[in-house]
Amino acid sequence: MPADAALQPAAGLDFIEVYPDMLGRDECARLVARLEASADTVPGRVGGGVLPELKDSRDLTISGRPDWREDEALLNRAVFRGVLAYLRRYPHALIAPLMLETPDAEGRRRRLTAERLADMDDETLAPIVATVLRPGSINLQRYAADRGGYPYWHCELYPRDARAETLHRHLLWTLYLNDGFAAGETEFLYQRRKIAPRAGSLLIAPAAFTHTHRGNRPQGGDKVIATSWILFQRAEQLFGGG
Repeated sequence: MPADAALQPAAGLDFIEVYPDMLGRDECARLVARLEASADTVPGRVGGGVLPELKDSRDLTISGRPDWREDEALLNRAVFRGVLAYLRRYPHALIAPLMLETPDAEGRRRRLTAERLADMDDETLAPIVATVLRPGSINLQRYAADRGGYPYWHCELYPRDARAETLHRHLLWTLYLNDGFAAGETEFLYQRRKIAPRAGSLLIAPAAFTHTHRGNRPQGGDKVIATSWILFQRAEQLFGGG
């Protein structure tokens, strides 16, 4: 990639990216079957609680469950590959919020720029990303055919708790685990864009109000997704202190 490629303007730039085949169809089908067999699903929640008129789904948070640890790791590995690709397209998603410095080839600390990031291989870039960003808790969601959906226009960034975890959300992601139904798109309001579910595809977009979105009702078949966020590390992790 040319050093200045990361700075070139793109036509129709909307910061919504879809990465196909981040999981194989067999892996997706296995996760769908595991969710279907689980007795631990609960009604889907929004920020204000269980409000099925806003979100009608059956959910299972797999993070923190020992029996789902390997699948959580599988999903996080797939998402991290997508995040690296996303940051190569939008390097300032990483470097604009923080004035990062990294060692150069001679070991001298230098300001991280888009040009320097473009020249890094994944092995070099990955630990920098992991220093600044962290994965969120993963939720598996099933939306019943012709009934389920998340029709409420919403974003992922909002004040909720004393530790402000929801305000640390930087990017949202959805990994589609099945297809074979009509509609059921992730629809973005201001971008006027609908993302059709395809098993194994990963959607990444900003978490803020600029990317207000909703989940349309699937027709003729259930829709199953894995979803979460990429969050900033907390200040005490980045800068030290209590």
